[in-house]
Amino acid sequence: MTEQLFDSENFLKTLSAKPGIYQMYDAQQKILYVGKAKQLKNRVSSYFRSKGLAIKTQALVAKIASIQVTVTHTEAEALILEQNLIKKHRPPYNILMRDDKSYPYVYLSNDKYPQLSYHRGVKRGGGRYFGPYPSAGAVKESLNLLQKVFKVRQCDNSYFSNRSRPCLQHQINRCTAPCVEKISEQDYAESVKHTVMFLEGHNKTLIKELADEMEAAAADLEFEQAALLRDKIQHLQQVQATQTIDGAGGEVDIFACELSAGAICMQVLFVRGGRVLGSKSYFPKAHLDEQPGQVLSAFLAQFYLSPGSAREVPGQIVTSHEPEDQQVINEALNSVSQKQISISQNVRSARAQWLKLAQQSAQQNLNSHLANKQNIRSRFAALQEVLSLDQPPKRMECFDISHSSGEATVASCVVFDQNGPLKSDYRRFNIEGVTAGDDYAAMQQALKRRYARIKAGDEKMPDILFIDGGKGQVSQATQVLEELAIKDLMVVGIAKGTTRKAGFEYLYRPDTGDEFVLPSDSSALHLIQHIRDESHRFAITGHKQRRDKARRESPLEGIAGVGPKRRRELLRHFGGWQEVGAASADDLAKVPGISQKLAVDIYTALHNS
Repeated sequence: MTEQLFDSENFLKTLSAKPGIYQMYDAQQKILYVGKAKQLKNRVSSYFRSKGLAIKTQALVAKIASIQVTVTHTEAEALILEQNLIKKHRPPYNILMRDDKSYPYVYLSNDKYPQLSYHRGVKRGGGRYFGPYPSAGAVKESLNLLQKVFKVRQCDNSYFSNRSRPCLQHQINRCTAPCVEKISEQDYAESVKHTVMFLEGHNKTLIKELADEMEAAAADLEFEQAALLRDKIQHLQQVQATQTIDGAGGEVDIFACELSAGAICMQVLFVRGGRVLGSKSYFPKAHLDEQPGQVLSAFLAQFYLSPGSAREVPGQIVTSHEPEDQQVINEALNSVSQKQISISQNVRSARAQWLKLAQQSAQQNLNSHLANKQNIRSRFAALQEVLSLDQPPKRMECFDISHSSGEATVASCVVFDQNGPLKSDYRRFNIEGVTAGDDYAAMQQALKRRYARIKAGDEKMPDILFIDGGKGQVSQATQVLEELAIKDLMVVGIAKGTTRKAGFEYLYRPDTGDEFVLPSDSSALHLIQHIRDESHRFAITGHKQRRDKARRESPLEGIAGVGPKRRRELLRHFGGWQEVGAASADDLAKVPGISQKLAVDIYTALHNS
């Protein structure tokens, strides 16, 4: 470990065991990290252990020149103070939200003729707020629909109070012109009531009420009014079909966290009144080898507790993983919002569907983020520097092996070029004729089949060949390349470290004999992790498909003379495949259509396979 600038031993001797926050500074007194603790002494001491620290944590500790602490009464109080300091200083080693501005709302004023409008920022006194919405576009879409259906005014008060005749909105049938009393106060209040029902998510009740009014208008021969109500119902049914899960209700925020290849995607789904108002993706930077629970803990605290955020805290919060400090965050949210908040992971029914939707969105958006050309090019440039190449590699391949206790072994080959994964060039190899579980022989077979084709000119030669494994697997690769007389192809092994966790891999180059570990925040390492993870995924998918296909096949398939009809007769006679396998040759011969010779062939095939 790098020699420390900070005298941790003497500092820890006098450190309090009470709750509080700690601020770490470098030699230039620039803040590095802000953290909170239930017991300051225990938490800060953990940074100065002699072993077991993550690489990124070691990098942080090596820069510490001083630490300042603030004692608080409770851990929840420390959490709120921590968020104030993170918001103010934005320390480089904390998980930081890139966009922490408040969300937009639909605002309904409390005037005699209430106004609907877009609002962002601190809530004003008076009136009602509906939301939050994920974007300004989502608010404008809702306001546009409300203007068409309920015709509540959206002009500001100065414009409204100075009208002497209806404006253009009334002429195009988007406003009832309360400014010049074209509508009674009572009828306008009814339109406002329906607007509030829609915004609160009571669509079913609203549609039923409008349907009753439509039938009453038709019974009174007011067909024009009935047609207007019919149009409103149709609009609302279309919205309900696209935004509502039947039987759902309440206000919920859904958080799904996905991590891959050094990147994080946090997907937030907003549900109000059982309607999904939309979602938003965040890509916070991780700095200390965080796990999903740690990321969620830091993110939730910043999302709701950061000063000036003005975000509404719903009664329910659903997360894909349990936040590391769930109880403390819960206490802090209860204190700030002055209501009981529940944070949960194991949910059913509509909430389970929303969580699944958020997780799928997070995975998709993270894949898109990783495939971003600017990100990929910077990672290729970083890899060029790490491997001392004259230019960035143009094409790379990575191999991996997958099986279940030797069953249905499959090797994968994935290909990346400077645009990211090149899926059209991915290949799988079903491994045959090797000892079950012999990964070395499986790797050698796959590489021979792949690079014999490349040698023949049927495929393109990569610049780098990555092998998911240590020296043993890498030696198989170098041996195959020597046999095929393929030179000038760089081979790099990706071996798991002692912890077998992402971020702790060591790389091995057989051409130089070098073994080295890259920093966990290295762009080059993230690219290597990405291609390794993709080869792993592709191998596992192929293995599962092959294994499932083999298990679906009848053990009688492939025996000469035993077609579908005779298989069906065997099954009818014995009642199941296990009973067929347990039968003697003489018993098999008793089945209609099975001769004594065929019975012996079947018995031999079943017992020698």
